[in-house]
Amino acid sequence: MTAFASVDAALKSTSPRTQAFIDGRFQDALTGQTMASISPIDGTHLAHVASCDERDVDLAVRAARQAFDKGLWRNASPSEKQRTMFRFAELIEANAEELALLETIDLGKPISNTRSADLPLTVQTVRYYAEAINKINDEIGPSPSDALSMIVREPLGVVGAVTPWNFPLLMAAWKFAPALATGNSIIMKPAEQTSLSLLRVAELAAEAGFPEGVFNVLPGDGPGAGKPLALHMDVDAVAFTGSTQVGKLIMGYAAQSNLKRVGLECGGKSPQIIMDDCDDLDAAASAAAWGVFYDQGQVCTAGTRLLVHRAIKDQFLDKVATIARELEPGDPLDPDTEFGSLVDQGQMQTVLGYVEKGKAQGADLIVGGAQARTASGGFYVEPTLFDNVTNDMTIAQEEIFGPVISAIAFDDLDEALTIANDSIYGLAAGIWTSNVNNAHIAGRRLRAGNVWINCWDGSDITTPFGGFKQSGFGRDRSLHALDKYTELKTIWLKLKGG
Repeated sequence: MTAFASVDAALKSTSPRTQAFIDGRFQDALTGQTMASISPIDGTHLAHVASCDERDVDLAVRAARQAFDKGLWRNASPSEKQRTMFRFAELIEANAEELALLETIDLGKPISNTRSADLPLTVQTVRYYAEAINKINDEIGPSPSDALSMIVREPLGVVGAVTPWNFPLLMAAWKFAPALATGNSIIMKPAEQTSLSLLRVAELAAEAGFPEGVFNVLPGDGPGAGKPLALHMDVDAVAFTGSTQVGKLIMGYAAQSNLKRVGLECGGKSPQIIMDDCDDLDAAASAAAWGVFYDQGQVCTAGTRLLVHRAIKDQFLDKVATIARELEPGDPLDPDTEFGSLVDQGQMQTVLGYVEKGKAQGADLIVGGAQARTASGGFYVEPTLFDNVTNDMTIAQEEIFGPVISAIAFDDLDEALTIANDSIYGLAAGIWTSNVNNAHIAGRRLRAGNVWINCWDGSDITTPFGGFKQSGFGRDRSLHALDKYTELKTIWLKLKGG
């Protein structure tokens, strides 16, 4: 695969689309307004991207509603839908190198990650839901002999999806693939920092054969495009992945408008528990480090609260610190780089601000905590490890969304589980133990939508993903995701002579 010496060279090998995609065609925002796309790798200006507002939202909603009402996609046969969805997956796969490159220069994620994980998983997601189209059956109820009851699953109609910048295509696919598979029209609102890959995918959706108006993409910021989408009276559902703060706003907008269906996957402050009976501390240390340092900590399930049994804490943290020291931020376009940049300058300053709060509140900074690669012009922060953190500290309670581990000591399993659950979040949690009884107790008591035992981030497309508490509700992935984009209808037929 091609290695690129600079962002400029990489950009020249792509064909970025910068206009909104509405009703099957690219077009400028109606105001003509644009927003700058800046590469966090080195500060290079990538493009002027359309900045949509409520007028563009209204245009897209009308197109999506008209497409839905015409039924060209909604009423297509399962085999027709499957052919289109599989063709869509094939086109994404055929253009995976360009899409991976767009994501890397737009986000600062290492090209090794976008090539090996993000794009293959996006393709897998589209194929999975294509395959599911003719595998979901309606039901016949246990009716009395003089009646026939049918429980049918119908598409909601027009779905808005507001997606995050940390996995621009994969998180989008978790929304658009099940929504399309169930016959809806969809309007995607990507994060303003990372619009380029999804706009290119919109072009591939048209090439795959989706009818005009079925697949729309509105770049823009949250107040300009996300808010009016969530408030629109003719949008039937909004699926959101992002911060808890914005998730609460989305719920409010749904209540203020038409009580539209809402699915939220919000923040996390995930605990990873290391028991003193863990029989592979090296594996646990690697999981503890990479559970936060992968994607520079910009992952909602990052195990940023590292709970370690006091008897092994110093030994264990030495192992984690060694990994952190050896993991130097590098050029995301270099295939050998494992640790790239943060998404933008604002996020870098936010992370560095949390580091200062941690030091001010008495935590011990063991590794990192500073800006890196300052001469690059990009936005890099060193892998960071704090020791002697207490669970009431800001760095233990708030989602940092950066490469910062907060180590907290405990004395027994009950204390560890109490600390782990002492959070407004409940997206993920994990435990490392060789005691099967402790593993089962933790699995039951941890209040999180995803619990991992002797591993971290173990999952695939067949398992549901979502959280408890203020990490949101509703599930992405698996067949359970179809519930967010469908309504159950009961049809009761009275029979004569039954």
